[in-house]
Amino acid sequence: MEVNPPKQEHLLALKVMRLTKPTLFTNIPVTCEEKDLPGDLFNQLMRDDPSTVNGAEILMLGEMLTLPQNFGNIFLGETFSSYISVHNDSNQVVKDILVKADLQTSSQRLNLSASNAAVAELKPDCCIDDVIHHEVKEIGTHILVCAVSYTTQGGEKMYFRKFFKFQVLKPLDVKTKFYNAESDLSSVTDEVFLEAQIQNITTSPMFMEKVSLEPSIMYNVAELNSVNQAGECVTTFGSRTYLQPMDTRQYLYCLKPKKEFAEKAGIIKGVTVIGKLDIVWKTNLGERGRLQTSQLQRMAPGYGDVRLSLEAIPDTVNLEEPFHITCKITNCSERTMDLVLEMCNTNSIHWCGISGRQLGKLHPSSSLCLALTLLSSVQGLQSVSGLRLTDTFLKRTYEYDDIAQVCVVSSAIKVES
Repeated sequence: MEVNPPKQEHLLALKVMRLTKPTLFTNIPVTCEEKDLPGDLFNQLMRDDPSTVNGAEILMLGEMLTLPQNFGNIFLGETFSSYISVHNDSNQVVKDILVKADLQTSSQRLNLSASNAAVAELKPDCCIDDVIHHEVKEIGTHILVCAVSYTTQGGEKMYFRKFFKFQVLKPLDVKTKFYNAESDLSSVTDEVFLEAQIQNITTSPMFMEKVSLEPSIMYNVAELNSVNQAGECVTTFGSRTYLQPMDTRQYLYCLKPKKEFAEKAGIIKGVTVIGKLDIVWKTNLGERGRLQTSQLQRMAPGYGDVRLSLEAIPDTVNLEEPFHITCKITNCSERTMDLVLEMCNTNSIHWCGISGRQLGKLHPSSSLCLALTLLSSVQGLQSVSGLRLTDTFLKRTYEYDDIAQVCVVSSAIKVES
């Protein structure tokens, strides 16, 4: 762990120790059956042992705390704390002592010293103590560089430093998925559902204190991770919020575009910033860790120049009886269109009405609703297809098939509404 240059005789001694919380003492129980030669001797010894848990002596977990025996693991998002002590081992007074502590990562070098002022003098058997704290924000190799400079009684300037190398590990594996859904049938803007999968990839359980989504200025967010039971809001994970090693938990959020952005842009296009996840957890004896993801980006669904959406359609219709649907046509382009509606019959679905009729001019980000009548000649689950929109300005045709599906039943069967 410690990588140091060749030793040199110095008047000062440097000690660096990581500050971590203790852990619960574990013992190895030795038991036997009553018919064995020791009888109840081993069990009685465990009951008398102050380090065991009363009523659960044969378990390895004890009631006493033990100090850390090694450097331990450091995870991204946790706070690294270290105790630095410079002791005067000589029998002479040392002057102008300056202690510096830097943390070297793969991308930067950080100064962690509480004070950069030199100590005027240090008498024999006296020491200079300092405690440094740093929230770890990078994974990979970290090197703590501790440098000490001082002046001897004879005026000679001395300098030495030590290096302490450690690894920062990744505590959580976070995966995100986006789902697009329409907020309502009369709205152009879409809701966005974000699913966040969080996996504990450490070797100890975590207490998940907070998992929240901080949305960007374009969206409002609603958390979908709780249910209402008997008038109380309870999380979908129950009363136990612990995440065991290698376990995964899903969090769901619904984002809606703010009204001012939806009205300004009409339809949000391209890549938009959704927000970032803020995760706070605790481990062992309350050590807190926190992670924030980078800004999550979502590619908005593309609708082309013209978007066709359904406002109303029946689930079940009668065979050879007309039924009605309502369509909404939205101009998603940046130019005005002059649209003509054409309706092409299929083998099972037949359009009732005039094909080739003019719909008129449609300005950018504008919409119009159409009430159309159809008739099905075949039973079963049928697909509504055969709509064509032609822009007479550019002579461009937009085809819409498999718009929706309806269940066609015999007219002799009573259809309940």
